[in-house]
Amino acid sequence: MQLLREEVIKVISRMPESVDIDEVIYQLYVIDKIRKGRDASAKKDAISVDALKKEIEQW
Repeated sequence: MQLLREEVIKVISRMPESVDIDEVIYQLYVIDKIRKGRDASAKKDAISVDALKKEIEQW
């Protein structure tokens, strides 16, 4: 959990002084999705690009 806290602090500290709360929330959301995607990929819980394309075409 400490690693996540440190990452959040690092991201926020790189933002300009004039940043608004919506941008902070968005950036943290993106980081969360990237981390979850990496974790899923490492656990082999992700699908291939071809499988994703087929799913999209079926819609």
